[in-house]
Amino acid sequence: MAKPAPTIPALRFNRLSAEMHQFQSVTFTSPNPGKKLIVLGAVHGSEKCGTVAIRRALAEFETGAHSLARGVVTFVPITNPKAYAQNTRNGDRNLNRRLRPEAVPKEFEDHVANWLCPLLKQHDVLLDLHSFQAEGQAFATLGPENNQDALEPFRWATEEMALIQRLGVSRAVDGWLSTYAVGVERRRETRRSEVGSNDLDPQYGVGTTEYMRSQGGYAITLECGQHSDPAAPDVGYRAILNTLAHLRLIDEPDPQPNTKMEGLRLHQVIDKVHVDDAFARSWKSFDPLMKGELIGTRNNGEQFFAQENGWIVFPNAAAAAGTEWFYLATANPRF
Repeated sequence: MAKPAPTIPALRFNRLSAEMHQFQSVTFTSPNPGKKLIVLGAVHGSEKCGTVAIRRALAEFETGAHSLARGVVTFVPITNPKAYAQNTRNGDRNLNRRLRPEAVPKEFEDHVANWLCPLLKQHDVLLDLHSFQAEGQAFATLGPENNQDALEPFRWATEEMALIQRLGVSRAVDGWLSTYAVGVERRRETRRSEVGSNDLDPQYGVGTTEYMRSQGGYAITLECGQHSDPAAPDVGYRAILNTLAHLRLIDEPDPQPNTKMEGLRLHQVIDKVHVDDAFARSWKSFDPLMKGELIGTRNNGEQFFAQENGWIVFPNAAAAAGTEWFYLATANPRF
């Protein structure tokens, strides 16, 4: 008589284990010295284009269609596996806000940070692939000019500019962290009773690229297009190959730089306060704004008008109350 199969104890899942999601990175290392590049996809789980682009490039390395001539490249197709599995922007919170190692993890993204931050620190350059909610064309964001300020000291502005000009997009934006610092101060003034809230943390604006710069590297975020744009994965894939060629990690010609890029600088972030806060019209990212133009109206009747000529960036009519509603930008003197 056959023995009964042994009883397997039931697995107990908790919120932090997030159904036992695991982290994956794939690294190729050349015997020849060179730059160390890391490419991220799905920092936000509903932004799939980076994952598709990375898997395409990864497959070509595995089959020998591309070969690493020098240096190191690490691919992370899915940075936030819980959010990716849920097809949501976040797992428990936004990974790309307040990114830092956490001694006592409380949310799934804290576990991601404890894995991701040391991995970023092992590299010199980061390319982070994203997509966005509203309609609009692909663009990239870069860090500050070289400086020794307390907020974001930096010394690789020339290298970042050279890389962003070779990604295959025609628009670049800076001013992210300084804009967030102002937004955090405004929130702290108006919401003193919520001091422990994530978005009141002085480091709330620190995401993957900001953390990479704080560790001595440089980094570009590429917004490949709208979430559902079928061309967005191709934008990401082309940027990966262009970055590999520019950094001389593969033996391909350095792409010609786009020296006529349109440059914008973020200077203000406006939060949605009430679910019924509404835009004056259906805005798209980088729609131009004329001074005095009505942007939107709050549930309490407060109206937002453009204080100067510029652009609206990342307008999100579906934003939840208490999250970013839209950004404002002006012309960037660097371009």
